[in-house]
Amino acid sequence: MLTTTAPVAAETLRGALVKAYNTNPTLAAERANVRAIDENVPIARSSGLPGVNLTSGYTENVLDSAPSITSPDRQLTAATTLTVPVFSGGAVRNSVRAAETRVDAGQLGLRGTEANLFTNVVGAYMDVIRDEAIVSLNEQNVKVLDVNLQASKDRFQVGDLTRTDVAQSDARLAVARSQLQSAQARLISSRESYIRLVGTPPGELEVPPELPNLPASPDSAVDVALKNNPTLLAAQKSREAAGFDINVARANRLPRVNVNIGGNYYNYLDSVGSVVGLPNAGTAGTVGVGVTVPLFQGGRPAAQIRQAQERRAQANEQVTETERGVISQARSAYAVWRSSLEVIASSEVAVNANKLSLEGVRAENSVGNRTILDILNAEQELLNSQVTLVTARRDAYVAGFALLAAMGDAEAKDLGLEGGPLYDPVAHYKSVRGKIWDYGSQPDPASTSTSTANTPAQGSVVTRPLDPILDAPVYPAVDTGTPNPAGGVK
Repeated sequence: MLTTTAPVAAETLRGALVKAYNTNPTLAAERANVRAIDENVPIARSSGLPGVNLTSGYTENVLDSAPSITSPDRQLTAATTLTVPVFSGGAVRNSVRAAETRVDAGQLGLRGTEANLFTNVVGAYMDVIRDEAIVSLNEQNVKVLDVNLQASKDRFQVGDLTRTDVAQSDARLAVARSQLQSAQARLISSRESYIRLVGTPPGELEVPPELPNLPASPDSAVDVALKNNPTLLAAQKSREAAGFDINVARANRLPRVNVNIGGNYYNYLDSVGSVVGLPNAGTAGTVGVGVTVPLFQGGRPAAQIRQAQERRAQANEQVTETERGVISQARSAYAVWRSSLEVIASSEVAVNANKLSLEGVRAENSVGNRTILDILNAEQELLNSQVTLVTARRDAYVAGFALLAAMGDAEAKDLGLEGGPLYDPVAHYKSVRGKIWDYGSQPDPASTSTSTANTPAQGSVVTRPLDPILDAPVYPAVDTGTPNPAGGVK
């Protein structure tokens, strides 16, 4: 369960997930799809239930000159037929079982869609945090290099530096500015992706809490994933449903038996009154058994059976394909997560070491042992290590969450989301499974997701401060005639 004690004013990962859960159109569309799949069960059951039909008609004879029993002037008829299916070769039973199994598959697929959405939200959330940090680092680098350039120009004016030194500082500043512009563009793109998934612009994002229950090895991750991954479980259910479809196709070669009960009413509307002994109106009732025995259907049943068998073969291969994907996802996510943790540890050491190195290079430059290019290179190495650190932090968290998703542990019920009751697909299925009334319906559906048409275009203003390990004061790269400040690099 994700827990955090972030300030109310800040956007938390939990809050972003709740917004996406309640307003994301992809998830809302999949819920509607699952509700549509639910209706296949009463549709399949209807083939095994009695059916009642009423037919009526009125005719007017305009050509015969005299009415007769075979050709009355006017005739009104009505007939009611009750048909009760008795035997259908197992088609109804297997159709219902296939529909029920596909309901289970649809609900599992909804779980998979939910987990994929949350993984994407976590990725977008961490992208914004990463890109804000990179923009801050590049802004910091531009300030440093701008001060360096001004100091280099001042010393060039007094003859302490050459034009080459000034040109090197000028070139690095121009490159830094272009890198800042690229970083700002990536930040804007990340914020727009966040809006696409969550529905609202990101504010000041809090650092997310640690992920719980991460596995100790890739093998343990795969073991859990093969048992709990919803996408794999959905594929297995679809394979099971395809087996029932074969039995439905086989039933097309078997006899069908129906019991038919009918009632008829006729009225000649006094148009045959002159015919002796012929009543003008009457009723009749019938009871019978209908048996249909297929003898030859042009090969259609055999083709349907073969088709269903190939669909089952396709479902078998799709299970294997999904299983491969789940194994690959679990192992890859584990590898990225573990390697990113190692990169984080190494990068933290590199950042601190590069800060000390930069301080030393500046001090050595002040006594003439280092060139301007040495200082510029040290500045760039520090920036590179800082960017590597923030990128590794993002990669570790996203890979960790993707690992939980592969293991089936990244759904709303697992994350303990707060924001109202969780969506329950079973409730809708139970409400429609037993319905047999032909005139039941529901209001026209309305969209439950939110539009982002009115959200403002995103900018690149940084909303959160840098981590202290990344922050660095702005000092000139060259000696400007004042002592190098003590403790300048922390």
